[in-house]
Amino acid sequence: MKELKGKTAIITGGSRGIGRACCSAFASAGANVVFTYNKSKKEAEELSKEIEAQGVRCLALQSDVKDYEQCKKVVATAYEKFSDVDILVNNAGIVRDKALMMMLPEDWKEVIDTNLGGTFNMTRAIITNFLKVKKGCIINMSSVSGLVGIPRQTNYSAAKAGIIGFSKALAKEVAAYNVRVNAVCPGYIETDMVKSLREDVKQEIVKYIPAKKIGKPEEVAQLCVFLASDKAPYMTGNAIRIDGGLAT
Repeated sequence: MKELKGKTAIITGGSRGIGRACCSAFASAGANVVFTYNKSKKEAEELSKEIEAQGVRCLALQSDVKDYEQCKKVVATAYEKFSDVDILVNNAGIVRDKALMMMLPEDWKEVIDTNLGGTFNMTRAIITNFLKVKKGCIINMSSVSGLVGIPRQTNYSAAKAGIIGFSKALAKEVAAYNVRVNAVCPGYIETDMVKSLREDVKQEIVKYIPAKKIGKPEEVAQLCVFLASDKAPYMTGNAIRIDGGLAT
């Protein structure tokens, strides 16, 4: 069954990791996909071909979510090409992990501006459109770091906690307009960041995960498909963990 057949989704940071998995999963569910990327042009071109091979339309746009004007352009281009947009997945994010005593102001600003600021920029750029037609689904990628805090991630944890607060507040603002807003909080997932860790470090991490394994991007993507589908019409204002029990 194509849960998202005929719908159009914008997914930021779509060329790699969880974003790439979301693009593939949304396409498999029947949605047309608009995704943004910052630097990974080759990966973006490859992904576009994979998505279109699934029988849906795709548009890859190079954009920096820190720039509000660029975000407005992404939204305008998506509406120009597809006439309507149903779903926004704010996935783009970065890490600059350091102990606070070693953290530079630019390490803080870059992470806050990309993760939290980017979520605001894209949502602000599209929210009026959703309110006008009284429909829309927004999925914001947070993290267990935003729920429990992770050492050496004060910037990342602050940004991801901010995304949860943002999602809960906005959900209350727009619920009467049939616009749903949820945050997804992944734990350790097999992205480039986790794959780059030494094997002994990964084994140590797994010891603290009740499920005794690291999650897959596809598992996060399937949760996002569910949240965007008509199977979740009464779900809004949530911060949903997908972490193998890590933050339980």
